[in-house]
Amino acid sequence: MIIERVVLNSRPGKNGVPVAENFRLEQSTIPDTVQEGQVRVRTLYLSVDPYMLVPQLVNGCLSYFLGAAGITGLTALLGIREKGHVTVGANQTMVVSGAAGACGSLAGQIGRLEGCSRVVGIAGTDEKCSILVSEMGFNAAINYKKENVAEQLRKLCPGGVDVYFDNVGGDISDTVISQMNQNSHIILCGQISQYNKDVPYPPPLPPDIEKIQKERNITRERFLVLNYMDKQEASVLQLCQWIQEGKLKVRETVIKGLANIGAAFQSMMNGGNIGKQIVLVSK
Repeated sequence: MIIERVVLNSRPGKNGVPVAENFRLEQSTIPDTVQEGQVRVRTLYLSVDPYMLVPQLVNGCLSYFLGAAGITGLTALLGIREKGHVTVGANQTMVVSGAAGACGSLAGQIGRLEGCSRVVGIAGTDEKCSILVSEMGFNAAINYKKENVAEQLRKLCPGGVDVYFDNVGGDISDTVISQMNQNSHIILCGQISQYNKDVPYPPPLPPDIEKIQKERNITRERFLVLNYMDKQEASVLQLCQWIQEGKLKVRETVIKGLANIGAAFQSMMNGGNIGKQIVLVSK
């Protein structure tokens, strides 16, 4: 029996950007007969993310366990609960960068479900911004490629920002932090704008932004979802319940074929996906 696998063909190098050519498809042969004590499995879906949980059916959608009901959803939910300090009735405003991505699209919805009175997303196309507002319940969205983010934040968040779910880092995050309130909170989920640069994690803030953070007592701590695995089961059940009730909308961008995993990864890193980037291997 012939099987296929994808291996790393080459590395982008320091400050390099990953491309599809960094991956290579290989074929090998395994015996047709399964021996005692062995199991043959067939891959259905693969996840491509800057990281990588197991399966459970959610409305019959197995792939959801790679995203909304898996580590992506857990990151959004536990990040908000553990680092966001969202309080029902506190009239808090949340801003989400990378808002149309796998984690950001869930985080904004979860922020609203957990008690935020206003949720504003930042994304890179008009289509993404429209989906965030029309499908996912964001109050507003900013196209950072076409609009002045600072001006739009002042307009859309007149009371300032209380919770910032940070997926991108860089200039966008600096702009958001400059408009955050006293004793507000940054959920440091990702820094995708910095991943291909040779900088420490989390990347240091520019001196003027760091001064704002300290003066306003804004929390900005590393967040690793694997540190909260004691809350995994209850959190997955909560995510599944919201999905089944239609309270948590899930978007996926699907590319077919194992050979295209490199292209899928490159597209995801460049913001080509809406929601979770998935590779469909077989059915």
